[in-house]
Amino acid sequence: MISSIDVLGIGLNATDTLLLLDEFPPYAGKVAFQKELTSVGGQVATAMVSCARLGLKAAYIGTVGDDDRGKLQRDSLEQAGVDISGLLVRERCANQTAYILIDTRTGERTVLWQRPDCLRLGSRDIRPEAVTAARMLHLDGYDVEAAEYAAALAKQHGIPVSLDVDTVYPDFERVLKNISHLVASSSWPGKWTGEEDPFQALPILYREYGLTIAAMTLGRHGALALAHGQWHYSPAFEVECADTTGAGDVFHGAFCYALLTGMTLDAALDFANAAAALNCTAIGARGRLAGLSEVLALQASAAAGKTRRHSAPEMARRAGRHVPIVVGAKP
Repeated sequence: MISSIDVLGIGLNATDTLLLLDEFPPYAGKVAFQKELTSVGGQVATAMVSCARLGLKAAYIGTVGDDDRGKLQRDSLEQAGVDISGLLVRERCANQTAYILIDTRTGERTVLWQRPDCLRLGSRDIRPEAVTAARMLHLDGYDVEAAEYAAALAKQHGIPVSLDVDTVYPDFERVLKNISHLVASSSWPGKWTGEEDPFQALPILYREYGLTIAAMTLGRHGALALAHGQWHYSPAFEVECADTTGAGDVFHGAFCYALLTGMTLDAALDFANAAAALNCTAIGARGRLAGLSEVLALQASAAAGKTRRHSAPEMARRAGRHVPIVVGAKP
């Protein structure tokens, strides 16, 4: 691993089979599909490729199988310029795979996935110097033991830790207590806290874990964040959507880039939303990983009124409400 990196990602990768459909079948129904494609993806792996595309020095630690799908993932990361010296190849083990059904009318997708237990990553698989060499750590938390170890080590060395989470994992408190920047899926805060209202759920997380940022992605409605006792809402960019697969992963990669380059939180949310939107204009989890100039161009187009942004009026209205800074929260 190179001696100094901008962002280290530890977590999942997957090699996907995409099935393009004219429409989703009814329950127990049958429809013909248009096309079958093989595509690489995975939460953290895609985020790191996005970081590299934007110009950061990115590294990835995870596991792949020794099958063709694992090789495809490994080659893709390497070709993207991501440091994979911490990547582990599991012998006689199939790579994580997903079958993704894409409704070509809307670009919305349904994911069926499987990850063999032989791909599990443990704390012993992570060299401490790999974590401490990074300016930022990004996790998905799937392998709780490894995520807890890396996050605790990063926190100990003053390294910010970003988390992308969409599933309630057992014993996940162990990870959350070491996170600084939480950007969850739209449903996760409600599942974890029991509060479906994001304006109730995010403050609970912010207060409970002393987060620097408590945020969530909202799909076509953009993203919402709480930091320093203040709400921040960023509407989504309206584009011709071909496939929403990987949009959240790209959002996370672009968000890491924005924070590491010193953007304000409002600017970071806008930037990440723009990058995610561009990825939705092509098929696959890494269908259109935009470079810096493309993301800035989309933002400029929206600022000039040439590209619309999809705002949820009630979300925007409520985000104008100030939340008092909680004693014990991180500055």
